[in-house]
Amino acid sequence: MDKQKLLNLLEANAKMTLEELSEALGDSTENIAAQIDAFENEKVILGYNAMIDWEKTKRATVTAMIELKVVPTRGQGFDALAERLVNYPEVKSLYLMSGGYDIWVLIEGKTLREVAMFVAKKVAPMDGVKSTGTHFVLTKYKDKGVIFCDRKGDTRRLFSYD
Repeated sequence: MDKQKLLNLLEANAKMTLEELSEALGDSTENIAAQIDAFENEKVILGYNAMIDWEKTKRATVTAMIELKVVPTRGQGFDALAERLVNYPEVKSLYLMSGGYDIWVLIEGKTLREVAMFVAKKVAPMDGVKSTGTHFVLTKYKDKGVIFCDRKGDTRRLFSYD
C-alpha cells in the first residue's frame, strides 16, 4: 500500500469511505483500516476537520495573522513562548518562521477589537516578545486547497486533490 497516497487522500477528503480508499489504492479495506489505526496511534493523523465557510453562517469571526519578533529563551529557544501561545483558544495556528519575523500566529476572535485586545494584552506583553505586526484577513479565497470563491460567481466549492 502507498502510505503517502493514503495520507494525501485523507487530507484532501477525510470522509472517503474505506471502500473508496480501497478502490483508489488497490488494497483491501482491512489493510487500509489497520494502516489508518496505526497512523492515529503513532500520531501521524492528529485529527479530522471540516472546512467551513463561516461567512455563510450567522457566526461572525475576525481572523488575523500576527507576526512576532522574539528574543529566544536561553536553553529553550522559541519553544517556551510557543508553548504558552498554543494554549490560548484564540490561536488557531502557530509557526516558527524564517525571515523578518520569528513566529507567525493565526488567531480568531468575534470582533476587530477583541483580536486587537488579545494581541495588546496577552501577546505583546509576553516575556521575549520584541514586536508584533497584525494583519487582518479581509477575504479568504483559498485555505488548505479549498477554494472559497471563484471569479465567475459560482459559489460551489472546488477541491484540489493534488
